Amino acid sequence: MYKIKCSLLNIIHSLFCLVMLSFSISSQADQTDELIGKLMAERNIPGLQLAVVKNGKIIKTGNYGQSNLQDKIAVQSNTLFPINSMTKAFTGVALIQLVEKGLLSIDDPIGKHLPNLPEKWKTLKIKQLMAHTSGLPKILSGRLVDLIVLGDQDASWEKVQKLPFISEPNTEFFYNQTGYVVIGKIIDKYVEKGFPEFITEKQFNVVGMDLTAKAGFDYLEYVVPNQARQYLFAGENKYKNFYGEFPYIMRTAAGMSSTASELAQFLIALESGKLVGNLNLLWTPVTLNNGKTGGFNDFENGYAMGWQVIDRPKHRAISASGGNAVTMIHYPEDHVSVVVLTNLIGALPIQFVDKIAEQYIEGFNL
Repeated sequence: MYKIKCSLLNIIHSLFCLVMLSFSISSQADQTDELIGKLMAERNIPGLQLAVVKNGKIIKTGNYGQSNLQDKIAVQSNTLFPINSMTKAFTGVALIQLVEKGLLSIDDPIGKHLPNLPEKWKTLKIKQLMAHTSGLPKILSGRLVDLIVLGDQDASWEKVQKLPFISEPNTEFFYNQTGYVVIGKIIDKYVEKGFPEFITEKQFNVVGMDLTAKAGFDYLEYVVPNQARQYLFAGENKYKNFYGEFPYIMRTAAGMSSTASELAQFLIALESGKLVGNLNLLWTPVTLNNGKTGGFNDFENGYAMGWQVIDRPKHRAISASGGNAVTMIHYPEDHVSVVVLTNLIGALPIQFVDKIAEQYIEGFNL
């Protein structure tokens, strides 16, 4: 009789704990939803998609606002958002996969793999191209996605090789797409079907990113079912359509579309070692000649193999962003990841992603 009572008490206690946990998660979710609503209003964000990972599991997803203002289409779980330069994170993984196959090293001079490059280019290291410290001339013009020879990728590639360096190699951080064009050519040398197929096969298919795989790397050129439109805020509740195209040579740098949930699964696969064995190699920032790291600002103060590094005393993080519209961030010590996708160029979710993480990391304070 005593044993039966004890068992019953244990069951009741377990049920109580489950109810309290459910209440806690529900309350947490409500707070997150309120926070997202406030942020969207403050930043004039038309549509947003969210996923939060904790301890290897997706614990929160959310779809907010409109993916298409013209037709008043709501953001849904299968809405695909263009992720622009977040694509670089997948290129970084592809590169480390080739490193782990023994085909190259991130410390290799690029001339070892592409001997027909200009002489000054040949001594640059692969990791310097990945971290934007190479000093290479720009293959894009002053506009966001235009090549230096408008509409002609071959002519742009020929022209950029004749231009002077922006700075001496590895002396400063200068965000530059040219390095990723070179990285694409290196990857293509070692994979039979080219880097888009390699990334699809070795990352999307492994993780189960079916919607991302179907969307491909064409960005906005072709029709992608359920793809969110991208906008620029024009003031007074008005928006401008944003459009751009990325030719093949630019697609190691940008071009993919994805969902928050599939990107969350990607982060889970990365943390578990399913995609690469050496995350330190992927996420360690490149050091400049002066011994410091270079990045976008004091917040994102380092750049690794396609990923930004946020080095700080508490809750250091690794992030990947694109178009000033989308961000995914991983807090390795806390085993938490947050994915925020928006369809507003200039929304800058990297500026508020910590506020979301605060809802899921106990004692989070900076």
